Amino acid sequence: MKKVLCVLLALLLTMTGCARQAAEPEEELIVVGMSQVGAESDWRVANTESMRREFTEEKGYRLLFEDARQKQENQISAIRRFIQQRVDYIVVMPIGETGWDSVLQEAKKAGIPVILVDRTVDVEDESLIAARVGADFYGEGRKAVAWMEQTFGAEPIRIVHIQGTLGATSQLGRTAALEEGLARNESWELLAQLDGDYTQAKSYELMSDYLSQFPVRPKIDVVYCENDNEAYGAIEALEENGYICGPEGVAVISFDAAIDALLYCREGKIALEVECNPLLGPLAESVIRSLEAGQTPEKNYYVDEQVFLPGDITDELLGTREY
Repeated sequence: MKKVLCVLLALLLTMTGCARQAAEPEEELIVVGMSQVGAESDWRVANTESMRREFTEEKGYRLLFEDARQKQENQISAIRRFIQQRVDYIVVMPIGETGWDSVLQEAKKAGIPVILVDRTVDVEDESLIAARVGADFYGEGRKAVAWMEQTFGAEPIRIVHIQGTLGATSQLGRTAALEEGLARNESWELLAQLDGDYTQAKSYELMSDYLSQFPVRPKIDVVYCENDNEAYGAIEALEENGYICGPEGVAVISFDAAIDALLYCREGKIALEVECNPLLGPLAESVIRSLEAGQTPEKNYYVDEQVFLPGDITDELLGTREY
């Protein structure tokens, strides 16, 4: 009798296990290896959060995330690890544009599509990249320069330019637009071009050092900062040295349009905010869905972006912002 009960119990457990297995099939996850630049700015943090929200197990993904800490060699090492791990897709926010051919050839040979987010790369073989998702940085710079031309006309203006990470797509585009504006407007004078590396601390230090060179405070009309964190550092340094940032003083131009920067803009401390939308996760995920369906995605996907002046910044607008 005991033997019969044991057999029945074993059969029951086996059937229950089979039923559970049938009811809860394991879904095969799409593995994505992602190499992020770092966390140098508010924009970058928001960009990372956007990507993490999209590539979750609930949505069918397993995300392998690596922070490059602002070093391209770390990104190249990360991509090689992803190749060894045989991920399904590689997503990269490249620090600079050059030096990618070899490692991307390795990814192509392994049959792993590479998607660029935010910035782009300069490679001879365009087939090394499946798609790029991001902003039109040169177009952003042209918007800022157009505002300068409309605001100052033929009036002579003295400009300090704080650049982003040198060689980054965003830096190259925004810098090119300003340099074209300088060439086109003979009354514009470039006082200094500083490498802020997209960070608040470095921009504050460089602006402070620049101003300390003069026994008498130099006249500055415009400070063209290539992201919000640079603008925060520049404003702090300017105000410590007796400048007014606003309509009666220095016109600070910034890119990104994070909430804190919009608050600065509403106060008038930032004269113009050119949006650079960091919420690129949904676009990047849509590219992978397209590839999973056997489709060929477009090479470039651009997000919608706006330009903000102090009068545009309402409580209602701020309430809608996600970054």
